[in-house]
Amino acid sequence: MSRASIVIVTPALAGANNGNWQTANRWARMLAGAYRVRLASSWRRGGEDLMIALHARRSAAAVAAWSATGRGRPLLLVLTGTDLYRDIARDAKAQESLRLAHRLVVLNDLGSQALPAALRPRCRTVLQSCGARQALAKSPRRLRAIAVGHLREEKSPETLFEAARILRDRDDILLDHVGAALDPDLGRAARALSREAPRYRWLGALPHGEARRRIQAAHILLHPSRMEGGAHVIIEAIRSGTPVLASDIEGNAGLLGGDYAGLFPVGDAAALASRLLRARDDPAMLPFLQEQCAARAPRFEPEREREEVNALVRELLGEAGLRGE
Repeated sequence: MSRASIVIVTPALAGANNGNWQTANRWARMLAGAYRVRLASSWRRGGEDLMIALHARRSAAAVAAWSATGRGRPLLLVLTGTDLYRDIARDAKAQESLRLAHRLVVLNDLGSQALPAALRPRCRTVLQSCGARQALAKSPRRLRAIAVGHLREEKSPETLFEAARILRDRDDILLDHVGAALDPDLGRAARALSREAPRYRWLGALPHGEARRRIQAAHILLHPSRMEGGAHVIIEAIRSGTPVLASDIEGNAGLLGGDYAGLFPVGDAAALASRLLRARDDPAMLPFLQEQCAARAPRFEPEREREEVNALVRELLGEAGLRGE
């Protein structure tokens, strides 16, 4: 008997080097042992048994085309940060995608709270994962912080810029910033800041493996986003033994825990700078954050994500009366 087939639709393919692509590619690998899987940036027609679509708004055309075939094939919609915390409240296409999906997936423990109450029974939480890396010994001479995220409004790079200005006279705090300038104005601001605050370095886009190595080598990851569905870079830091300072938004607290001591108010550069100073000057802070992150790390093991993704696909195929593995 032939295996069931799955199409994973993601608006971002490998060239984008972003979170949507990482999720889609990882899920394709996790499902490939049991199903025939292909990745696509759009969908108009095809004979697949199940669609997994990332992004309610940007994949809306594929979702609508899938539903319009009238064949009742199952549709799994994975909701991103911009879906949960912006688009589903005001975008008609995103709202229609929610209505058409048989299951909704959120990527942080608090994500379902952003959905209308009537849709929550259809929602599942699947935490993303990555392999563990050995925590590295770090030099006590200087604190090296790193931020990893493309320069766009949702990632709030201005918060990072202002914190770097506040700390520019501290030569014992180094700040590396990885990410492409998706907003050219933010790229110009990053270049100007590199001249103004020499301990800040904008490194531009880097291959995923190189960014992961830099996270592993840093004392701390900075993640000041305004909205997140469940930032994979936070998971990579946790699984590398690198603690995190992150904005106190649902997408971050839903990964790190609401009682995590490294959360700071969104957009508050002074608070971020203050926590960086404490991380450098208080010898107890980094070990405490590291301990909190270590307690969360087992939740992001690849085998756990693999089991949850495969179980969800089996559930949907079974409900549709389609063959599974």
